[in-house]
Amino acid sequence: MKELVEVIAKALVDHPEEVVVTERTEGRDVVVELHVAASDMGKVIGKQGRIAKAIRSVVKAASSKDNTRVDVEIVG
Repeated sequence: MKELVEVIAKALVDHPEEVVVTERTEGRDVVVELHVAASDMGKVIGKQGRIAKAIRSVVKAASSKDNTRVDVEIVG
């Protein structure tokens, strides 16, 4: 899931070199943290959180075949 979030985020931001994605496992849950430049936060979150919600939906759909729960956290 880490690679998927990284590809999506790099396509959205102005500074793709500053995109950092980390992944940690907590039991059956996986937490993916997305770090972007401060100037790109609005592009990743979107108006009323629509882009962030879309990223989470895509990751959730991709992770459903693995029978795991994936949370995407956008860290500023």
